Amino acid sequence: MAADRAAPVRGTQSFVKTLAVCWKRPSLTALEVLWRWAFGAPALVLVVYQALCIWRDAHVDTTALRRMSLLDPMSTATTLAQVGTQLLPLALHVAEWLVPLLLVAWVIVSSLGRIAVLRRVDAKLHARPGTLMLLQAARIAALAGGFALWFECLRAAAEVALTAPIALGSEPNLVLYCTLVIGATLGLFTLWAVSSWALSVAPLLAMLHNQGAGTSLTAAFRLGPLRSKLIEINLVMGIVKIALIVLAMVLSASPLPFENVATPQFMIWWYAGVTVLYLLASDFFHVARLVAYLELWRSCDHGDIQHLPD
Repeated sequence: MAADRAAPVRGTQSFVKTLAVCWKRPSLTALEVLWRWAFGAPALVLVVYQALCIWRDAHVDTTALRRMSLLDPMSTATTLAQVGTQLLPLALHVAEWLVPLLLVAWVIVSSLGRIAVLRRVDAKLHARPGTLMLLQAARIAALAGGFALWFECLRAAAEVALTAPIALGSEPNLVLYCTLVIGATLGLFTLWAVSSWALSVAPLLAMLHNQGAGTSLTAAFRLGPLRSKLIEINLVMGIVKIALIVLAMVLSASPLPFENVATPQFMIWWYAGVTVLYLLASDFFHVARLVAYLELWRSCDHGDIQHLPD
């Protein structure tokens, strides 16, 4: 009878169980951290070196920067505009070769790293580095489009809250500007969390069925009842990401009441520790999402939620 059938498992229910499984297998998170920092550490060193070179060659007036204050927004905006005018040409010149180099390196390293993590989860998965690189490039292109839309939203917010009042001889409305920016950022973040699930699951389908990039991406949009569960997990991941950011901000601000006794060296180490903690937590949830996708696919194939061995 229908009443005797087991109730369907929601995506969030399976995701909670997957979190427990991933917690018991720290090697998965360790492997994720390893491949990310194999790219991130050299990339960070290169970016910092180039930024220092740009700062040195631009001869920025640091005295004017020290005099900036939120109590005088017009003067602060003028100072930042002058500094931007000095830095932007040099930054664009470096970005012409640095950004493509980092994107290509990320596509290669992230694809190989994703294969290593997924095959650690399930050794039967097919290794398709070329396919995953194409799918990762498609994801980066979609993400770049999202950032372009976000930038246009920031320009529109500045036009409404800053430029238009100044043109009319009034004071710029910084509160309205911050409100519009926060609203647009959260809205686009949520939209990405809801709509990017297909780009996340396509590499898994390629490794599961030994398919090409086009076939896997097409199949990712045709998952039937499984689609709602994947969207649910992706939305939860977006909420978790926001929660991690808020938690990192709270931890970063927690020593401020003791700023009279906290040394600058302590604050540097504190901020570094908070950053590392945030990155580790973020990597853990990235791994959990991949494993949850795999478990949901197994449940679709076998009719119940299966789990990895402890």
